[in-house]
Amino acid sequence: MIRVFVSIVITSQLIGLLYAAYCHGKPDPKAKPNHISIDRRTPRLVKIVPNGKQYTVGSEQDTFDIVHVWGLPYDMGYAHGILQNKKAKDMVDQVWQYLEEQVTQALNKTLHFKEWFLQDVANLGLDAALDLELAATAKYTESSFFEEARGLADGSGADFMKILHIHLIGELTKGSCSMMGAWGSSVLKPGSLLQLRSLDWAVDGPFKDFPQVTVYHPANQSFGHDWANFGWTGWIGSITGMNSKKMAISEIGVSFPDDTFGDESRFGIPFTNILRDILNYDNTLDDSISRIANAKRTCDLILGVGDGKVM
Repeated sequence: MIRVFVSIVITSQLIGLLYAAYCHGKPDPKAKPNHISIDRRTPRLVKIVPNGKQYTVGSEQDTFDIVHVWGLPYDMGYAHGILQNKKAKDMVDQVWQYLEEQVTQALNKTLHFKEWFLQDVANLGLDAALDLELAATAKYTESSFFEEARGLADGSGADFMKILHIHLIGELTKGSCSMMGAWGSSVLKPGSLLQLRSLDWAVDGPFKDFPQVTVYHPANQSFGHDWANFGWTGWIGSITGMNSKKMAISEIGVSFPDDTFGDESRFGIPFTNILRDILNYDNTLDDSISRIANAKRTCDLILGVGDGKVM
């Protein structure tokens, strides 16, 4: 079990699309608790392709996919695309449409954006503005990410550049989240830790319709170790997950960053990529702290990292 939880303040670019982005307020004490029990039924095998298997678990509205992929980065992306095919393409297309709608509202002054990004969109168009953002972050991003995205595009038929563009949504929006780490007397099982992250965000977008756990089994150690990404179909960034080294990640925004956060920058590694890299490559809490401290960071963000091996 995960026994250590550390909140680490980092900067990992949020360009500031949505006003309702950072964590504001507190839980409503009158809110109804969620008493839905954990579904412990065996996942149902749906499909097998080279380098991948697809399962489903749950029932009715609580059904979601579990996709296992293995091999080289391109192979894993291609298997993901072949297994989820139309669903992956639909997710990519719908997220792109959602992003276009959000930008249109912002240009009409109904949502809050950074002024320089709005100027990019107004002068160049959304595609070109995101191309600039991609150029600003590409050299800080693992080449394996782009290889996997290419495989996903080839397998699903989704547009490659559109895949890359929608993966910058975390850089453009202040996605609101909650996270928690509980251990010691706060949990029932001694010596254990509970870690979670909740995406406290708009429910009018397409994300809720494409829940997926993607489990990676890289071909060899040079591409990392086994890890699970809790996200959506067609999404290869990470905001929640855990790996075979008993490590897990979560994140939230920060409402009132002080001077210790430093200046935000357009140039650096997207925060969904640094979280992915922690799960993909890191073995210990110290590994992740070193990675975060030495990364070229871009926005105000708080990361939660759990390491189940620390006594």
